[in-house]
Amino acid sequence: MARWDFFVVVDFEATCQEKGRIYPQEIIEFPAVLVDAATGSLVSAFRTYVRPRHHPQLTAFCKELTGIEQSQVDGGVGLGEALAKLDAWLVAAGVARNRLAVVTWGDWDCKTMLESECRFKGIPKPEYFDRWVNLRIPFEAAFGPGRRNLQEAVKEAGLQWVGRLHCGLDDARNTAYLLVEVMRRGVAISITGSLAPALAPKEEGGEAPPQPQPQAQRVGLNLGMWAGGAGALPCCCFCGVASRCGVMMAPGPMQGRCFYGCGNCTPPFGPMCPFFAWAA
Repeated sequence: MARWDFFVVVDFEATCQEKGRIYPQEIIEFPAVLVDAATGSLVSAFRTYVRPRHHPQLTAFCKELTGIEQSQVDGGVGLGEALAKLDAWLVAAGVARNRLAVVTWGDWDCKTMLESECRFKGIPKPEYFDRWVNLRIPFEAAFGPGRRNLQEAVKEAGLQWVGRLHCGLDDARNTAYLLVEVMRRGVAISITGSLAPALAPKEEGGEAPPQPQPQAQRVGLNLGMWAGGAGALPCCCFCGVASRCGVMMAPGPMQGRCFYGCGNCTPPFGPMCPFFAWAA
């Protein structure tokens, strides 16, 4: 029996600027293409635009790169609603979640972008996004090792690029066509990346060691959900990791007050994002 009934191919577009990264980066186009795993046919497509909360005005660079207009994101939905709409679309298509695999080109969409934004905003996401197929890996099994972008891979596979580069839905469609071509060449498609904690082996004659909390409980809290006080949890920084607590040491009216900053701060490089919030 085949392991998967369907693949859902996603390729997010997010807020960006020409020089340097924008913080926090937010998804603005949420597309998906459904592929029948048995026949390789593209069943249907889904797209919704997402309204960014922190940088609602798109940069000129972002609009030129993605082709997304300001009016489209202004009329978009929140990320939580976009996830709910996608889930409803899959249900309407008769897709069983345990027989579905998410497919991306690279790990950025699921491992970095969606995960960090959901953590920072405190938005739960469907469990099927906790594991995915990075199509680069089975593509290399079919065509040999080497670094290619999506457009280069499509050309190398002998396929014609369809649509506009950096349009999320067009990129997802091209990734879906590439997936079908890789399957046609006999390469097995399996999960390559996961956010779920690995289960530790049970020791002989003893009990299995305690396991980390399940993914559903790992979603970070945003500032609005953090009330401070004993036992309260800090919010997540723009990187999507738990923010780090510090104490203001500089002389002045705020000296001695606790604050939260980037959780990715390291001595050699300093903070990786400019997140900052005073503790209540």
